[in-house]
Amino acid sequence: MAQDQEPVRQRLLSEATRLFAEQGFESTSVQEIVSAAGVTKGAMYHYFDSKDDLLREIYGRVLRMQMERLVQFADGPGTVTERLYGAAADVVRTSVENLDDSKIFFRSMHLLAPDTRKSVRAERRVYHERFRDLILEGQREGVFRTDTPADIVVDFFFGSVHHLNTWYSPEGPISGAALGAYYADLLLTSLRPRD
Repeated sequence: MAQDQEPVRQRLLSEATRLFAEQGFESTSVQEIVSAAGVTKGAMYHYFDSKDDLLREIYGRVLRMQMERLVQFADGPGTVTERLYGAAADVVRTSVENLDDSKIFFRSMHLLAPDTRKSVRAERRVYHERFRDLILEGQREGVFRTDTPADIVVDFFFGSVHHLNTWYSPEGPISGAALGAYYADLLLTSLRPRD
């Protein structure tokens, strides 16, 4: 039975993502979403409590996937430099691969209910803290410079990552993988100890 229901949930998410990207979160009605997905409002409310809940899940699924991948890099083999490079390149590539989700979320986050917004920020903070732990590890080992606090490095890096949705185009000359490599190189260059 769960397998029969999963396509409905996925259709709702796909159509909500498409409509929010085309029309904006605030301009899209629940009726438009359920009509596009070919389901009833009752079916939607079986899976999602509200339109806010849909928006949160659009971003949440990307964040959960990125967190799983970050843990694999952070806890995986290799030096801290190699692991941080992999994690940095990956978060850029996966952000580009899910650009509509990120674009919708960051454009509409301020419209979420305050409790929902607070919860999402807390989830994102956990991701940033895990990423920061790699920088702290490298600083303790003497591999990364210590004169810039790790929190500042993380804020600077993710400020750039979260800004991708305002300028990056998948039709442009740079692939997501290449862009990830550029960002990771810039991050590691900024962390290299001064002579």
